[in-house]
Amino acid sequence: MTTPQNLEHILFLDIETVPEQSRFGLLAPETQELFDAKTAYKRKADELTAAEYYGHAGIWAEFGKIVCISVGYITHTTDGRQFRVRSFSGEESQLLKEFKELLDSHFSSEHHRLCAHNGKEFDFPFLARRMLKHQLVLPILLQLMGKKPWEVQHLDTLELWKFGDYKHYTSLKLLAHFFDIPSPKDDMEGSDVAKVYHEQNDLIGIVRYCEKDVVTLTQIYLKLTLQPPLDEAEIVYVS
Repeated sequence: MTTPQNLEHILFLDIETVPEQSRFGLLAPETQELFDAKTAYKRKADELTAAEYYGHAGIWAEFGKIVCISVGYITHTTDGRQFRVRSFSGEESQLLKEFKELLDSHFSSEHHRLCAHNGKEFDFPFLARRMLKHQLVLPILLQLMGKKPWEVQHLDTLELWKFGDYKHYTSLKLLAHFFDIPSPKDDMEGSDVAKVYHEQNDLIGIVRYCEKDVVTLTQIYLKLTLQPPLDEAEIVYVS
């Protein structure tokens, strides 16, 4: 593999998204019609109605919203390496403003990169689209409009793992297992986030889940680039 990116220039991130409303019936009639049209090809095989499929709405920026962004970044101090984890959660417009402020203040040069798993397909465009929903000026690192795929220089652990192979998707969980990265046993999976948010109102649990994914993402990137993994003592959670 080529010389890896300077670790201090990378912002590792993960986002958790949910449907904007707790159930399909709460959507405006026009929004219901648009969701029906958008998801028709997805629902056809299982013959599901739009209402029955609405639990998946969080994967589309037009019908979902972000409830948590967790980030992690590596710094070097006189005591050694430190991985600082921070989360933005709650009301979407506010968490996006706070995330934007972090990017504008500390990750805004041509040397900086974002890193996520399947980030080029999901996290990065979702963040940009939801920022525009709230009429926020996009940070430099999210000004991707009109760029060709090969012009987007962010890091994507799924893309790195593919080595040019476009045939299949490999989950973060599978890569962690492949690289023998310890993964805490959780009661939550990605598919549970919408229910945990809308029905259980457990935002703290979602934040904890998202932060663990950021740590796992970073460990995988370090494995992919043949660098020492993070030690538990190096991980610091910032409130």
